[in-house]
Amino acid sequence: MKVKDVINYLDSIAPPEFQEGYDNSGLIVGSPNSSLIGVLVCLDCIEDVVQEAIDNNCNLIVAHHPIIFRGLKKINDSTYIERTVVKAIKNDINIFAIHTNLDNVLHGVNGRIADRLGLVNRRVLHPKSSLLVKLVVFCPNNSSEKVREAMFDAGAGTIGDYSNCSFNSNGEGTFLPGDSSTPYVGKVGKLHKESEIKIEVILPKHLLSGVLDAMRKAHPYEEVAFDVYPLENTFNVGSGLIGELEKPIDALEFLKKIKNQLNTQLVRHTNICKDQIKSVAVCGGVGSFLLNKAIAAKADIFISSDFKYHEFFDADNQLIIADIGHFESEQYTIDLIAEGLKENFSNFAIRLTGVNTNPINYL
Repeated sequence: MKVKDVINYLDSIAPPEFQEGYDNSGLIVGSPNSSLIGVLVCLDCIEDVVQEAIDNNCNLIVAHHPIIFRGLKKINDSTYIERTVVKAIKNDINIFAIHTNLDNVLHGVNGRIADRLGLVNRRVLHPKSSLLVKLVVFCPNNSSEKVREAMFDAGAGTIGDYSNCSFNSNGEGTFLPGDSSTPYVGKVGKLHKESEIKIEVILPKHLLSGVLDAMRKAHPYEEVAFDVYPLENTFNVGSGLIGELEKPIDALEFLKKIKNQLNTQLVRHTNICKDQIKSVAVCGGVGSFLLNKAIAAKADIFISSDFKYHEFFDADNQLIIADIGHFESEQYTIDLIAEGLKENFSNFAIRLTGVNTNPINYL
């Protein structure tokens, strides 16, 4: 096994293309071609975690937060970031981060919070646009099924809970084969008319290269006619999550449930302006930028972290803000990553960190 085998799996559940522009997810230290011995999963890769990896013979650390977030101009042991990187390099430890791309998928960080609170009817609170394209390809009638299936198998044609989605229309194609061509139908130097099917499918932009390769291999024509259109459509990828409780619950009781289920010592909250809670918005990590989205979605409560003093006023008694702490809102991400790795890999050790990396303490 190689480090890249784990990376390929992690990229499949949270594609790097889904991360925010300011982020630095991916392989931060090391080589994808390194032989894999063991994996240590953590929220923050700091110096103590690197030592833990060394002690437990794990040469890949999978962290949620990137240890290098902004560019480093020097590495000389003067900061905790530099010391962590130096220690990892000296001991052949690879470091991989899966950050906002895991935040932005519905089954990711926010999905794990929703699991613990029992939320149903989940959807992304603020979907991202410009992540989809439409692929249109023209092919002879007798090859349309083969071409469609090839594109579906490569990831095209999924819309929500529906797969193998396409639109097909009949028409007539014309072409004149040149002297050096070897046409599938028609004759060199003679204009040919062929009954063809126009196949249209939607797919995530990051899958386009693979879908085009699959389409070309399945298509009988020497030169394939196709179009790619960028779309502004959104789908279930983006910031935050909103869902519902199966039954409404008293607001104060729900705040107590948050404290217990999310294992936080402190819940900072606004006025209890709702008698009961039914609709719940969540965002692991910093979530104040989504407050207006939560209000517009008619959430009764918005669970997140790192709200500043004046941002609590912005709730304006339209919902309850429940700030549970940054580490606390993301702590179950470790389990999420480790469970997926254990389900898909059985030939190397996968450990969860025993180091408490929460930099905040409470009296």
